[in-house]
Amino acid sequence: MSEEILINITPMETRIALIENRLLQEIFIERRNSGGRVGSIYHGQVVRVMPGMDAAFVDIGLGKAGFIHALDISPIAEGGFEVREDPHRGIEALVREGQFLVVQVVKDAISTKGARLSTHLTLPSRNLVFLPRGQHLRISQSLQGEEERSRLMTVLEQCLVDEGKTLLDRGGYIIRTAAEGVTAAEIREDIRYLSRLWEKVEKRIVKSGTIKTVHNEVPLYIRVIRDFITPRVEKIRVDNKQLCDEITQFSGGCVPDLKVDVELYLEDRPIFDIYGIEDEINKALDRKVKLKSGGDLIIDQTEAMTTIDVNTAGYLGSSNQAETILKINLEAAVEIARQLRVRNLGGIVIVDFIDMTELDHQRQVQQTFNKALEKDHARTATTDLSPIGLIEMTRKRTRESLGQVVNDPCIVCAGRGRQKSAETVCCEIFREMLRVVNTCENDMLLVIASQIIVDRLLDEEFTGLTELEELVGKTVKFEVEPMYTLGQFDIVLS
Repeated sequence: MSEEILINITPMETRIALIENRLLQEIFIERRNSGGRVGSIYHGQVVRVMPGMDAAFVDIGLGKAGFIHALDISPIAEGGFEVREDPHRGIEALVREGQFLVVQVVKDAISTKGARLSTHLTLPSRNLVFLPRGQHLRISQSLQGEEERSRLMTVLEQCLVDEGKTLLDRGGYIIRTAAEGVTAAEIREDIRYLSRLWEKVEKRIVKSGTIKTVHNEVPLYIRVIRDFITPRVEKIRVDNKQLCDEITQFSGGCVPDLKVDVELYLEDRPIFDIYGIEDEINKALDRKVKLKSGGDLIIDQTEAMTTIDVNTAGYLGSSNQAETILKINLEAAVEIARQLRVRNLGGIVIVDFIDMTELDHQRQVQQTFNKALEKDHARTATTDLSPIGLIEMTRKRTRESLGQVVNDPCIVCAGRGRQKSAETVCCEIFREMLRVVNTCENDMLLVIASQIIVDRLLDEEFTGLTELEELVGKTVKFEVEPMYTLGQFDIVLS
């Protein structure tokens, strides 16, 4: 299973594509004017306490106040560590308006919502996550094998002792999934790097008397190298010379044991044309996804949740119906897992598979879906397939979906995806004319509307228009306004 990473750099944005077997699996986009803030640390000020929500809003200097829940706030003891107190303490007992807080962005601002904040600070490296205000040692649940888990924990504990860090000053650490198989020397180097980084952050915190940034997370292209490079990644292609050199240097220091080929892409053909990435991105913005088996997926993203409906799309197959449905559902299970990653769909997701009567078929689809989700870097949780073919799941959301990054809501339908039909608008015009004729003595009414509406009134609705003129005893004339949308119209007395 070969993997590649394509990095496209322009003055306005950075785009990174994760490729597996020549097929797009994930896309990351960071715009210059709206770069991701997850991981950045701020010295902010509480601007509003909301007891009813058990939360507060914190100004961190980004224009839109961030949101912090009481559960994401821990008092700091004299030694600089978090004090785990009664989790049921209300927000008013933890913060007050005007108070300064050191907070970290854990979820970017999405739509109208500000960034989600926390006082539980974390600093990641390749193999570890440092919790400067914590004291516990933990290990990623995704890291399998009790023997390896035990080895890594022993190595970490010994390295902390070797570095002279005691329980009173060491902070907390989480061993990341990427640490599988690493040596004590690599763990020790990560500890030293994180200690130096925290010293710099701490100095900026101490000097802060106003709202300011005290630590910026590294750029997107560095985060991807740090977090997503595995032995399966064979090549990284970059279309920018300066960044190619930077990535080569960083990967050499961050993952020296992984022989990753970092290549400067110099061909005239745009880098994202390789493997049809631009087409894949455009497809990921569509509501419908065609399956090779002949079925399709209908994906609808709303504020509350995302729904995914699996359809046969009229495909009957060459075998019996049960086998045909199983084939479509199995392909859909794999494709849905990929679409979740490519589109970066988070929160609650409801998947409606085609109904299956055989228990063995249901188990196959459930297992295939769970297996496909194992590749996802975001945390997911799923329910069992229900008797009517539904799977409910959650996927951790820390940044905007692909659609939210590259699209704006339609100015006509305000993002609903629907607008009134021309027939409905004509009916509204008829009702409005009947309403105004009783309040005026004019002999003529002027209807100003879009070309589509005027054409329909003079064609399909002409008989009704004639009857209305006879009913009210007035003449109706029309004027086309090219700037009007389908549902806009005015009735002028003349």
